[in-house]
Amino acid sequence: MKTEPSAVSAPADSLRAGRPPSRWGWLAAGIWLFYLGSPLQQIAKHSHGMTRIVGFLALLLFAVSYMAFFVWIRRVGLNAGGMALWQRLAYLIGMLALGALMVPAAGQTVLTTLVYITAIAMVSLELLVAVPIVLVLLGGAELSMRLVPGWHDDSSYGLAIFLSALAVFGLRRAIQRSIELSIARQDFAELAVQEERNRFARDLHDILGHSLTVITVKAELAGRLISANPSRAAQEVAEVEQLARAALADVRAAVAGYRELSLAGELVSARAALEAAEIRADLPTTVDDVPESHRELFAWVVREGVTNVIRHSGARKCSVRLSAQQIEVLDDGRGPTTSPGGHGLIGLRERADQVGATLSVGQAPGGGFRLAVRVGP
Repeated sequence: MKTEPSAVSAPADSLRAGRPPSRWGWLAAGIWLFYLGSPLQQIAKHSHGMTRIVGFLALLLFAVSYMAFFVWIRRVGLNAGGMALWQRLAYLIGMLALGALMVPAAGQTVLTTLVYITAIAMVSLELLVAVPIVLVLLGGAELSMRLVPGWHDDSSYGLAIFLSALAVFGLRRAIQRSIELSIARQDFAELAVQEERNRFARDLHDILGHSLTVITVKAELAGRLISANPSRAAQEVAEVEQLARAALADVRAAVAGYRELSLAGELVSARAALEAAEIRADLPTTVDDVPESHRELFAWVVREGVTNVIRHSGARKCSVRLSAQQIEVLDDGRGPTTSPGGHGLIGLRERADQVGATLSVGQAPGGGFRLAVRVGP
């Protein structure tokens, strides 16, 4: 797992690239363009002619550059992966230049742009580089207010730059932790699948290893006895046949046990898997109210539902509710998506149809995802 991911309903390769999971992160960044209203108002009221035109154009290009950065960072990841350091610094210098072009028209209000440049620096650069830049911007803002004629000392600009750097740093760390947690959950799910495969392989090895060894030895013995002792050879061949039939029966029993699930066992496994993925489990402790005829289907619901919660939901809590006729798996994650159901849900729907049950998927009360199967009316 990467310790410094470089943007959540994201596929595995996107997560491992360190890309923020939200598709609408750029919109959250765009909301803060509201604060460019101050220089915009200053340009509109207190400038004229070419100074006003240059001010408006520079402000527009600044806003477009700011939004373009966050749309682009969604594709390449935190720290602007794939872009050289000098290119990232050049991007910041370009935005500073646009801010400088606004000075004749916007006056002191142009210092608002330093807050946006601070946010981009904290997102795109390593902390060892970003922190000195933020300090330079902070110092520059404080000095300019004291040295530029007509500007007055307003501590709100310096405070805004400091708070912006602090907030973006916290957000960046939260995104990285979310990415690492999502990767860990996926790894847990993959490990659970691999462990189940290994378990089944071990079962088959245990079942067939001894039987096939004995069959091989007896077949070789029968081959040597065909000429010397035909009756003994025939007896060995008959025993080989019996051993082969017994081994086949054992394999069929193992496969049957693999496919016929236990509801109580699935609930125990689900609790362990959820705890391993650091998802709070709210599961029933008894299945006595569920008729025996419904338990296998409900066990499949638990397996499919909990697997989806661990792999896809990003949830912090998963609940399973049982009654005699219905089972529900609910989480507080991202909720339903527009993509079609996967093979697991398709197979689950087929199992439900076979017994006349109804499967429904959708949004859980209060958000998240709900998977439910009801038997009967």
